[in-house]
Amino acid sequence: MISALNQLVDLVEEHLAEELDVRGLASGLGTTEYHLRRMFSSLAGMPLSEYVRRRRMTVAAADVVRGEDDLLSIAVRHGYGSAEAFGRAFRAVHGAGPSDVRCDGGPLRTQPQVRFRLTVEGSTPMDTRLVDRPAFRLIGHAARVPLVHQGVNPHIRQHITALPQEEHLRLKALGDTQPEGLLQVCDDLDPDGEEGSELTYLHGVAVSQSTPAPGDLDAIEVPAGRWAVFRTAGPYPQTLQSTWAATATEWFPSNPWRLRPGPSIVAVLERADDFSTATCELWLPVEPV
Repeated sequence: MISALNQLVDLVEEHLAEELDVRGLASGLGTTEYHLRRMFSSLAGMPLSEYVRRRRMTVAAADVVRGEDDLLSIAVRHGYGSAEAFGRAFRAVHGAGPSDVRCDGGPLRTQPQVRFRLTVEGSTPMDTRLVDRPAFRLIGHAARVPLVHQGVNPHIRQHITALPQEEHLRLKALGDTQPEGLLQVCDDLDPDGEEGSELTYLHGVAVSQSTPAPGDLDAIEVPAGRWAVFRTAGPYPQTLQSTWAATATEWFPSNPWRLRPGPSIVAVLERADDFSTATCELWLPVEPV
C-alpha cells in the first residue's frame, strides 16, 4: 500500500494539469480507487483532490512570479479554461490573486510533494478479529451530517439526544444479530474523507435480512462480506478515534486487506454513565488485497 500511494503521488506530478485516472492506477496496482483514496486522505491528512489543487497552484505560482507569460496562458497550461477560474483557485490556495503575487512576489503557500514511508514503532498491538457475515440490515433513525475528525460530532450528538429514552430501549429490543447492541453507523462517506463533507449517520441496530423494518425507521441493506473488527477501551471518543486512524497508519499497510465500500459501524459494549470512557468495537468492511 505504501508503494501504491507513492505511485499515486508520482502520477499527480506527471499529470498536474489533467484529470487523474485514479481508477486505472488502482486497477493496475491490484487495489481499488475507493481504498486508495481512503488511505491517502487518512495518511496525508487531506483529501487527494485538495492535494492535487495545492500542488497545481504551487507549480503555477512559479510561472506567475517569473512573469514570462500572461495569466491566461498560465491558466490554460495548468488546466483552467479562463483566467477567472484560475484566479479563484489560486486565491483559495495562496490567499492572494495571481496579479498581486506577480507584483509583490507573495504571499505564497507552498505544498511540498508528499512521500509516504512505513515507520515501524512497535506501538500497542491492535485487538482485531476477522468476521464473515451474511447479508443483514441496519435499522434506526438516520440523518445527513457533516464529517468531524476529532472530538464529539455535535450534529450526531444532537441527532441522538433528540430521541426519547423509550426509543433507545425500543431499538435495542429490535436488534437480533451481530453487531449487537445500539450502533453508530456511518454510510455514504466520501472516499476522500474530507472534513465537513456529508455522510449518512444512523443510530440503530442490526437485524437479520429476513427481519422486516418497522415503517417509521430508516434501513440500510448490508450485503454479505468480511469485516475487520477492532476492539477499543478507554477515554471516549478519543480512544476510538485514535484506533480508527491507526487502522490506516498501521493495520492496513501491514495486513493483506483493503477497505471495500460499505458502512462503518461502532458498537458500544460498555460505557461509563457520563460516557467519558467506553469499550467499543469498530467494524470496517474489508476484502482481500
